[in-house]
Amino acid sequence: MVAEPPPPDNAAKQDFALETRGLERSFGALAVTRNVDFRLEQGARHALIGPNGAGKTTFINLVTGALKPSAGRILLGGSDVTALPQEQRVKRGLARTFQINTLYRGLSVLENVCLAIGERLGSGGRLFRPAGSHREVLLSAYALLERLRLADDASRLVRELPYGRQRLLEIAVALGLEPKVLLLDEPAAGVPSAESGIIIEVIESLPADLALLIIEHDMDLVFRLARRVTVLVQGTIMLEGTPREIAGDARVRDVYLGEREHR
Repeated sequence: MVAEPPPPDNAAKQDFALETRGLERSFGALAVTRNVDFRLEQGARHALIGPNGAGKTTFINLVTGALKPSAGRILLGGSDVTALPQEQRVKRGLARTFQINTLYRGLSVLENVCLAIGERLGSGGRLFRPAGSHREVLLSAYALLERLRLADDASRLVRELPYGRQRLLEIAVALGLEPKVLLLDEPAAGVPSAESGIIIEVIESLPADLALLIIEHDMDLVFRLARRVTVLVQGTIMLEGTPREIAGDARVRDVYLGEREHR
């Protein structure tokens, strides 16, 4: 029997949805991100946690291009995007929401989503007035609003929406870019519990092939949504594992979870 030849090198290679290698960022003598090697798999449901000042926001700003690293590399789908500006990373499939939303408050719900879809299709600059004058954009926007339970609010101005609905709209805007990687920065922060349940259900229903990274302080939400958790402390990764492994680790309880028990 003739042995099968070994697979070529590139067959064994896995391209992660998002990867950082030796990522570092310093502000003067202060190192806020230190040699971070991080991998987000295709279709991941991954959470990034850590105490205040751990460097979570800096890490996300480095990944999205809002900050330039002092050292290291950032890859999307196996391609090096370290030198690319934010808008080019968006075009490569990276989208994010913010802890404090950045919606156009003077525009309608529909217009906000149309602008995102128009940007993806290259017609964003022609969509301000009237929004959705292009049929493809309009239909796509309405379909997205229906998916996120926002269709009834399509004509309302963003500033008229309850805060929880605004957080849902921010996710809709991000999805309008058809990302491959979505970063959710505390998606339920400041949202009343009656509305946060809807946000969680929407996140749970996101496409299975979308790689999701959630930056969150609410451990109940983290343990409900995430299949993997990374703990960042003082700008470096202290631990990564399943929610059960993270909840059971004494070091995590000491620096972040306190004495509270999570099951």
